Amino acid sequence: MVFSSSKKAQEAEVKDRSAFVDHETASDDGHDVYQTSEGRRQIGLVSAIFLIFNRMIGTGIFATPSSILSSSGSVGLALFIWVAGLIIAAAGMAVYLEFGTALPRNGGEKNYLEHVFKKPKFLVTGLYTGYVVLLGWAGSNSVVFGEYILNAAQVPVNRWNQRGIGLACITSAFLIHGLALKWGLRLQNILGVIKLIILLIIVFAGFAALGGHLRIEKPNNFDNAFEGTTGSAYGVVTALYNVIWSFIGYSNANYSMSEMKNPVRTLKIAAPTAIMIVGVLYLLANVAYFAAVPKEDIVSSGRILAAQFFRNVFGLRAERALSVFVALSAYGNVLSVIFSQGRLVQELGREGILPFSRLWASNKPFNAPFMGLFEHWAVSVIIMLAPPPGDAYNFVLNVISYPLSVVNVFVSIALIWIYTHKEEFQWNPPVKATLPVAIFFFLSNVYLVIAPFVPPPTPEQNQYTSLPYYLHCVVGLAIIAAGGIYWLFWAVLLPKIGGYRLEKEVHKDVEGWTRNVFIKVPNHQAPIEGSSF
Repeated sequence: MVFSSSKKAQEAEVKDRSAFVDHETASDDGHDVYQTSEGRRQIGLVSAIFLIFNRMIGTGIFATPSSILSSSGSVGLALFIWVAGLIIAAAGMAVYLEFGTALPRNGGEKNYLEHVFKKPKFLVTGLYTGYVVLLGWAGSNSVVFGEYILNAAQVPVNRWNQRGIGLACITSAFLIHGLALKWGLRLQNILGVIKLIILLIIVFAGFAALGGHLRIEKPNNFDNAFEGTTGSAYGVVTALYNVIWSFIGYSNANYSMSEMKNPVRTLKIAAPTAIMIVGVLYLLANVAYFAAVPKEDIVSSGRILAAQFFRNVFGLRAERALSVFVALSAYGNVLSVIFSQGRLVQELGREGILPFSRLWASNKPFNAPFMGLFEHWAVSVIIMLAPPPGDAYNFVLNVISYPLSVVNVFVSIALIWIYTHKEEFQWNPPVKATLPVAIFFFLSNVYLVIAPFVPPPTPEQNQYTSLPYYLHCVVGLAIIAAGGIYWLFWAVLLPKIGGYRLEKEVHKDVEGWTRNVFIKVPNHQAPIEGSSF
């Protein structure tokens, strides 16, 4: 049953009923009706492609190939590992594409997990709440933005000037998406085009070097491509782990499908297009690096691999220009991340599980999830500014990324469960990943969950100086568990102590969105008509 939130809203609903379209989701998991105004669908095909493109390409491709080569030991094995990462990312894209076209609404994994894991009621939503609300994804690339801007200006980098510029970066991203949605999308698209141009310049310059058309000394990295291949299982594990993380972001458009024009068709085109472009560019960029930079220089370059490449190919002046381009790439990633994470917070508000849910659920006053964006901005700023440099800061950044693998394990289990229990689900999505792909994605993410617990062979290879190498994994799991503790108090202990039960009503606000409202009903009272829990 759907209720309007006020008499005025009810009158507006009668007047404007034709302006709203109901979008059915899983009727048996508590999400009976989901409504949105067609006029609020502002994300077209190009913007959807760049939502994914910008999330996948941050700053990793400009530095990560150095650590991949160092861990794998040879150019040939490094390229094979990049191909393996692309295959795993394509499998993940297929899984999210099936779920997204079957349940085309904002919220991403929240909807997919709720559709399958229905009991205990809202436990999975509580767990997911901890993951969304307590992690500041946009913080890391905001700091990287500050570092590269300072490098371009030839200003020495210290803790506070780097983080101060990072704060300006994430604040501007928050404000443009919160106050001017269309301009935020346009800026994302422009920065996506700039990233594409930068990578194409690297690719063409590298192939020109490979063909002998540039006046540089050829490094001959392909003459014996597998020379130096590591015999260390830890090295391969580390390299593959880093490559897979370079492809993360293929699900980014799934979080805003209620705002897409023709969402099913748009996602069917946008997701494969984006991952195909990114995958090809990643592979060609690696070939370009190997064609223009000696192997020893790549291994020792660390985070400045692309700078080393530009210096070799174009000269010293080009190196400063590259710092600006990498900073813009980081900014595009921040815009894409905060855009999506703000909508996840909003969806939890519409679910009714957050305190002051109406506040988080609203699109007022600028037709954007301002409070959801604000929540992610605030958490990201704390993560950026609070930790001291060194172990503490690296630890916080690692904590942010690890829980996604845990979520993806359960997303893949959900799809496997649907395939193996077809009698329980009326499941006929426009796109199907297939059971083998779902199993492959499950195994890939189990690997990502377990691999960080593999101890480094020597203390020197520990990513922390004084912390246990696995600490970020334990804390990441604890963050998800914190959502479960919140659910335990909200949905189990407090109702038991207070002698009431929670019953859910679906309200439609004047804005045209529906949201859940939980009513505390005394245990002795009959159920409210049309409500559920």
